Formats: sequence, structure tokens, C-alpha cells
Amino acid sequence: MQMLLTLIIAVLVSAWPAAATPPNSGASCQRRCGDLEIPYPFGVGRGCYLYTGEGDITFGLTCNRTADGRYQAISGEAVEVIGISLRRGQARIRSDIRPWCYNRTSRSMDDNSPWWTDLSDSQFRLSDEANRFVVVGCNSLAYVQSVNTGTKYMTGCMATCPGAGRLENGSCSGMGCCQAAIPRGINTYRVQFDDRFNTSGITGFSRCSYAVLMEATAFDFRTTYVTTGDFVESTGGKVPLVLDWVVGKETCREAARNTTAYMCVSSNSECVDSRNGPGYLCNCSTGHEGNPYLPHGCQDVNECEDTRFKYPCSVPGTCINTPGGYICSCPDKTAGSAYNGTCEPKKSQLGVQMAVGVSIGVVALVVTMSCAYLIHQKRSLAAVKKKYFKQHGGLLLFEEMKSKQGLSFTLFTKEELEEATDNFYERNVLGKGGSGTVYKGFLKDKRLVAIKKCKLISERQEKEFGKEMLILSQVNHRNVVKLYGCCLEVEVPMLVYPFIPNGTLHQLIHGGHLGSRISFATRMKIAHETAEALAYLHSWASPPIIHGDVKSPNILIDEDYTAKVSDFGASTLAPTDEAQFVTFVQGTYSYLDPEYMQTSKLTSKSDVYSFGVVLLELLTCRKAMNLHALEEETNLSSHFLLAVSENRLDEILDAQIKSEQSIELIELVAELAKQCLEMSSEKRPSMREVAEELDRVRKLSKHPWGQETSDEELKALLVGSPSTYSEIELSNGYVSLTDSAYLGIQSPR
Repeated sequence: MQMLLTLIIAVLVSAWPAAATPPNSGASCQRRCGDLEIPYPFGVGRGCYLYTGEGDITFGLTCNRTADGRYQAISGEAVEVIGISLRRGQARIRSDIRPWCYNRTSRSMDDNSPWWTDLSDSQFRLSDEANRFVVVGCNSLAYVQSVNTGTKYMTGCMATCPGAGRLENGSCSGMGCCQAAIPRGINTYRVQFDDRFNTSGITGFSRCSYAVLMEATAFDFRTTYVTTGDFVESTGGKVPLVLDWVVGKETCREAARNTTAYMCVSSNSECVDSRNGPGYLCNCSTGHEGNPYLPHGCQDVNECEDTRFKYPCSVPGTCINTPGGYICSCPDKTAGSAYNGTCEPKKSQLGVQMAVGVSIGVVALVVTMSCAYLIHQKRSLAAVKKKYFKQHGGLLLFEEMKSKQGLSFTLFTKEELEEATDNFYERNVLGKGGSGTVYKGFLKDKRLVAIKKCKLISERQEKEFGKEMLILSQVNHRNVVKLYGCCLEVEVPMLVYPFIPNGTLHQLIHGGHLGSRISFATRMKIAHETAEALAYLHSWASPPIIHGDVKSPNILIDEDYTAKVSDFGASTLAPTDEAQFVTFVQGTYSYLDPEYMQTSKLTSKSDVYSFGVVLLELLTCRKAMNLHALEEETNLSSHFLLAVSENRLDEILDAQIKSEQSIELIELVAELAKQCLEMSSEKRPSMREVAEELDRVRKLSKHPWGQETSDEELKALLVGSPSTYSEIELSNGYVSLTDSAYLGIQSPR
């Protein structure tokens, strides 16, 4: 007998009040169904779960035993729940796979009616981060569409099969399998196949195609799904789907005003606004764990004794648990640092024999003078710190931080950063450059960070440093390194960033033989993400920011080959008048905009020129400046422009990308780099235009027909008459339909 938990999708006819109902603390509430724990606000039975009084889907669960171990609906349509997460606010359920098969007897396709799921008017939404729309089949095109709060959204995904030998287990990139993302805030969706595509005339492949919205990490493509059609058999016809949920549809600020319905009832809990549509969740505060929806549900974690955690202190027996944290304290009669050092016995203090006849007045005088000297030194040190803090804009920064509640920015003390870097020990140096030295550090809250000691070069930078740091702290882009905080009470400011362990783009390209192994697709991914980050800084940051030192050493690469733009030591705010354009010329010579060097006017087009040099490094695997090369090849940008003018582009391209990608597509990227390197800034494209062009190149490079078929031929092949849709883009198995007449909206891109 297997225990199955079912989430009933049926209208609850009940007279319960609309306000949140407190949980039943009695033993009658069932909190486990088989291997699945059922934490409140979920529950089994009336009064044991949060009742919201709206929608067809609630937190009420029914635990049902089945004789054959299969799912059995209790009333109406039911969905099996296989996991609940309080911390992330998610529930995992089982979703049905949508099949569409060719009937060889009637020589026609089976019924292709739409497949609907409706979660509207409930506390549940489809997770855009965890789920993907998956299509499995041969030349199969399917759409997923949502009508939500009056807005239509539709995207398509096409799986192609040019040859069975090209299918690969675990690869879902368009050959027999494709995936597409969904947007946030979706609570209804419909799945339907395109009748114009089927496998009826193709031998060696299954007669069925499949489409399903499911958890991305739970899908592992097998070639037999396409050749023999065993997708349903191998999965039992159901796959995991992740739902995001909230306990209230207000924001945290709005919910806290209604104390009778506010769900974060534990004394050590905090409210978190949902990222997937309106509503809020509750979490236990840092250093606590448990259920924030129950009174006293969040309990302190004893980091000193909990075997799930590594012992937090470097010296055994020195950890002392505190509410929400811990301290490391050396035992009595010892001294040192128990956090990351040692505790050693104190040196014994020998008693001092007072010589007979020594004047008590002399002793008092010595003590008084010593105390006066220490007080004077302490006041002098405090005055120096205050001077530096004010000089670097600390007062302005502090006032703005107080006015902006919830700003995740920290003003670190000098002592905190000295402890994190072991007094800036030389072995912790990660790198040195024109704008400062970077150290590896470990904060008390266990965060691994990179700490940069800046080099200020002008009085203007000193005055505006605090204001610029506040602006950079609010930059929120996945391809820009986040600024944790800074230290201003020292002679040169120090910045604190998250530590990214896999080095820079410069090391990736030029670090021995590894650069030659980077695929064209990976290079374009890095280029596109970098361009997106710079476009964000130029166009959407408030106020806009000019980086000023774009180069491959300032582009960090994480473990997923995701680009992270870093080092804003030469950055400046976008000017508001002509006088602000003029600045001290700084940066790396081989990347500097020639117009900037002549006029000292730094603009967003200066970043475009520097990015063009980075693009050349990705195309050629050559350094921007090579003093050991021939004179005409010393400067990469000059060498490139000369080679292009003499039709010798092929000579300087990296051999690997020439062997794996068509020369026409590479020439598109080379032409983009040439435009970025225009001597006149007015002729250069904006970073937004550069990012859009690189996105187009990535799509063309990923598509299996991209090297043989023109864009117009692809459109005609997919949809026939150009009057049906205004635009079709096909890349890596993805189809994006953007016809406003058909969808009723503008393009979702």
C-alpha cells in the first residue's frame, strides 16, 4: 500500500471566513502522508490548513491510500503532490504529458484539441525559474499559451529530426527535443500542437510527439523517446511540475497592517515579497529554522552543536551559541583569535616588587602620563578616520542609506576587512591593476568576498566616491558583479564584492592552450551577456553609468561560463552637461577609444569601442596588445582593420571557430566589431544595438538549418504564407511568434 497525497482541484463549498484561519494544534491534524511531510499552511482535514476562501485550489490536502499504488482522484480532477518547500514557497506536483500521435489506420493525426490548466484566483502560480516547456518528437511544433489578467502570452518550441544518428542522450537543443522558458506571473496555460508538422512520412521514428510543461531539472532526454516513443511508458505518463505559492496576495507592508490576518506569526520570522506575481511568504530569520507560520515555529539553530554544520570556530571548544548566531571566544587564561587563528596561553605576569623608598607620586605621574598619551592617540586615530570618511563622501552615503530602507549595502570598518584578509596578507592577493589591488577575504557571516583597495586619482573622485558607491550598490543585473559594500574610514577606499573563483575572460582566452578549446557558441554567449550588462548600465541604470575600462581582464567568468562585468574603478556617471564630459584619461591603452584619448571626453561610445576590442579577442584568441609580435600585429584592433581592408580576415581568425562555424556567420561578428571600432563615435552603434545583433547571431549559429537556409526560406518552410504571421524567429529549436493580429498583443520579447 503506497501513501499518495492529492491536492483536490474542486470548488470548496464551505462557510469558513475569508481571513486566515490559525492551524489546529491538536493531535487530530495529520502532518505526514507516507514519506511526505505536510507543514502548515498545508494540511489534511478541516481546520488544519490555511483557508483563503477563494479559487478552486487551496492548501487543503487529502491523503488517500490506493491498493495498486497508483494515483486515484478523490473528487473531481485531482493532482498528486510530491513535495512542499516552506523556504522557497514551492510545491511539486505531477503533470500529465500531452501526446499527439499519427493514426496509421485512418492515415490521420489524433485529436489535437488544446490542453488547459487553470490556477487563476488561487494562491498558486507556475514557477518560471524551475519549469520549462518541453517538446519531444520528430519535426514537431507545439505552443504553450497563457491568458492571465487580460494579457496574452504565447511561445513555441520545435523539435527537428534530420537524422537519427544526430540524436544524443541528455541533449535537448533542437534535435528530437527542445525547451522554452515561460514568463513570471503565469497561472493558466494551454498546450497545442501545430497541425502542419507531424511524423507521418518519416520512417525510423515514433508516430507520436509529446509536449509538457515540467520541472527543468527532472527532465533527462533519451533518444528512445523519439525513435520508439517510450516517453510516456518510462515516466508513467506524469512528470514533476513546480508551483510557486503565497500565503497572501498583498505586499509585506500591506499585510503587516492587518494583524489579524498576517501570517508571519513566529517571533523570529520575516516577511518576503513574492518574485512571481503579487503576494508574500514568510521565512525564519537568519540563524533560525522551522515553520514561520506557527507561533514559536522558528527556533534558534545551535551552530556550535548541530552536526549538519561544520564547526564554525578554528579552535575546538571555543564556540558559544547566541540567538540567531554564535561567537568564538578563547578560554580563560588564553588569548588570540578563535575565529580563524589560535588561542595561546597568556604570558605570566610576574609580580613587581616595589622598591622601598620609590615615591608613590612618581608612579601616579607615570600612570597619568600614559593614560593621557593613550587618550590622545585614540582621539587622533578617530579624527583621521572621520576625516577620511567625510572626504570620501561617507556622510552623504550614510544619509542616503538611512532614507532608503531595505538597501542591501554595508559600510564595513577597517578592522572587519583586516580580519577578513588576515591583515591584507600577501598570499591573499588575487590581482593587481591600475585601479587597485584585490584581496581574497572571508567575512564573519561566512561569505567569501573579493576586497579591492582602490587608487584615487582625482579630487573629484574623492568627493563623489560615496555617492557613486550608493548608485553601484543598486545596480541589479545578472551579468554585473554585485557590490556588497565599502570601507571609507581609510586613506584609500576599499570595495567589497562577491568572490568569483573561475577567473577572468582574459585568463580563459589567453591562459595557455585552454582558449583554443572555447566553442563559438560559448564565445558568443559571453559576448552577448557582456553587451547586455553594458547596455543596462548605459540605458537603464538610474542614473546611467559609463564603465570606462571595458577589457577582458575586467570580465569575470563563473562556473557556468556566465559573464560578470566588474571593476568600476574608472567608471563615471553619465554626464548631464558638457562640462562633465571632460575627465582625466585613464584605462588600458590597447582598449582605449582614440577619440577619448584626443578629447578627454568619456561617453558611452567609449565603452562600445573597448567592447569591440574584446570581441576581436574572442574571434582571434589574440591579445589586445602583443609587444613580441611583428610591428603591424602589435595592436590587435589596427591589425584587424588592416586585414579586413585587404580581405585577409581569414588569416587572423582562430582556427577552431573556422572549423565549427560558417564563415558568413563569423563575418557578421567581424563586421559588428568593425563598426564598434569606428574612429568617430557617432558612427558606432549603441551597446543596446550591439547586444541585439549578438543575440541574432547566437540564434542563427544555434539553429541546425542556419548554415544552409536563408531567413526567408526558414519562414516559408515553417508557416507557408508570410501573411499568416508577421515574424518568425527560429533558434536552437525555439519558435517565437510575434504577430499582434494573431496573439492580440505586441511581441513578448
